[in-house]
Formats: sequence, structure tokens, C-alpha cells
Amino acid sequence: MEEPVVWIRGGFRPASEAYVSIFDFGIVLGATVTDLFRTFRHEPYRLEEHVRRFHESCKYARIAPPLSPEAMVKTARELVARNAALIDADGDLAVVFFITPGENPVYAGSAGGSARREPTLCIHSFPLPFELWRDLFVRGVHLVAPSTRHVPPQCVDPKVKNRSRLHWWIAEQEAKLVDPAAVPVLLDLDGNLTETAGANLLLVKNGTVLSPAPRNILLGVSRGVVREICGRVGIPFAERDLQLHDLVTADEAFLATTPYCMAPVTRVNGIGMGSATGPVFERILAEWSSEAGLDVRAQVLGII
Repeated sequence: MEEPVVWIRGGFRPASEAYVSIFDFGIVLGATVTDLFRTFRHEPYRLEEHVRRFHESCKYARIAPPLSPEAMVKTARELVARNAALIDADGDLAVVFFITPGENPVYAGSAGGSARREPTLCIHSFPLPFELWRDLFVRGVHLVAPSTRHVPPQCVDPKVKNRSRLHWWIAEQEAKLVDPAAVPVLLDLDGNLTETAGANLLLVKNGTVLSPAPRNILLGVSRGVVREICGRVGIPFAERDLQLHDLVTADEAFLATTPYCMAPVTRVNGIGMGSATGPVFERILAEWSSEAGLDVRAQVLGII
């Protein structure tokens, strides 16, 4: 059986031959910038936007990618064409970019920082595991706000998508003490809502879609899709500081993320939020499905 390919160290290789050294700064310091896009019907979706954000994150992190944005788009399209041929017609791929500063010759944290090194850039894919998210569309998301707080923008700007994420791991373990299926949503140091580990949080109040303030969140591509759709169909969209009270008392709430697009929030810290079929959520999801050329919910539920 043919195996998928990975682009790493300057070329395509079988996935079984792809590796990152234990001496890499991505391992030693957790210094890794990343991004992820998906396909719809085996065609890349919003690829250029993800590549642009990836290169902006690299610039902030002082890591110079060995591929230009144009070369990354071309390489990603080739990888999709090769790996999509290995999955079912009704499946889709997630494609990951990640880059580190390269290998550390002395494995001593910053002590090896002056050595000459080449960044480690990898592009790989995996079939989207829709079965993992089916319950989100059936029973909805249970959000739990743990004691762990979001990293302040004064330390690392959240607009940089990165893998320095130990705080998210700890937050997830805290949330699972409340509910094994819970998703942690972090507050900032002032008690404002931010985001989850893999999705932007959006609320609906009196017909307006509300987003936490941009200074505290990743500017998600999927969040941008929601904003575009709201503009097209006449749903107001606003950004401001939001607290747990706003979330608990919202008319609707949902997550926006690349792998499954949207999922409704139905509980917050054990408090019921209502059904998983709010009218604003349904309107936006229908528009997104139309843009994608398939029924997003049906794909996740495995009925297409």
C-alpha cells in the first residue's frame, strides 16, 4: 500500500522516513511556528491565507522559512494532490506547516544559540478524523474555564500560531476533571474571555455575533470566514472584551476552527446554554456549507 508523502529537509519523502532530531530547537525549547489548512472535496481551502499567516508568524519569531509564500503554496498543492489520492472520495485532508529554528548542537537551551543552523521546515498531512467531532454536533461543546490563564500578549502575541503550549495541556487536564469531554476556554489575566486551544470562541447576543478583543486571540482564518459570512447576510459582527457572564447569558455561542468549521456550545462550566441548533449558528453554517460545496455537518456526522 502506498504511503503518504511529507515535505521535509528540502524535498518530498515517504512519511516513514520523515523525522525531527531530538536536538532540534522545537524539542529543546518548544520553539515552533505552525499553521494548518484543510481541503474540501480534496481541494485546498483558504490556502493562501494560511500561508500568509504562517509567514507573518515566522517573521515575528525571527525564523526565516526556506520557501517563499509562492513556493509554499505550490508545494502544499502538490502534497495535497499526492496524498488525497490515497484517501476515500468523501474524506478530506488537514495539512500542517511547522518550522523550528533548526538543530541545537549542544542541547543546552540558549547556550547553542550562536551556532550556524538551518531552520527545520515540514509540510505534512493526515486524513481529517471526523468521528472525533461528531458528538460536538449532536450534544454540543461543553466549555470549562480552568484556573490556568492565557499567556499575556506582552509575553507572546497570540496572533502567532505556535506550539509552545504546555499551558494548554495543563488547562485541558483541569477541564477534564470537570467533564472528560470538556473543552477548556481560557480567561486572560483580567478575566476576559480569549479562546480554546484549537478554535476561536464567538457569542451571539441580540442578533449580533460577538468576538473577544483581537489583542488576546489568534486571528483565526475560520473566524474570518464567519465575519465575511456575517457581512454578506447582514448579521452584525463586533469585537470587544467579554467575560464569563457574557458567555453564560448569550443567546448562542459557537466555536470556529479549520478542521470542522463550526460547533455549537451548549454548556459552560456545567450550566446549560440551550440547544445545538441556534438560528444564527444555522444560518452561518448553511452559508459556509454552500461556499465549501458540501454539507459540513453531514460530512462530520458521516452521512454523505
